[in-house]
Amino acid sequence: MKSDLIDVTVHIHHQTEKAILVSDDGERDGAVWLPLSQVEIEMTKPPIAEVTMPEWLAKNKGLI
Repeated sequence: MKSDLIDVTVHIHHQTEKAILVSDDGERDGAVWLPLSQVEIEMTKPPIAEVTMPEWLAKNKGLI
């Protein structure tokens, strides 16, 4: 069975109780919000993190 989860390396710009603002290039201008209910975050070298999310979400947000 194929998993639809993928890992994406991102820069975290901001976090609220319900979402994180991330970008794949470190530029806040192109950052997108991800709902915390849909992702798992593993901080690698803050503010850089490895975020696990459904592939459809990564595509929808332009992260892949």
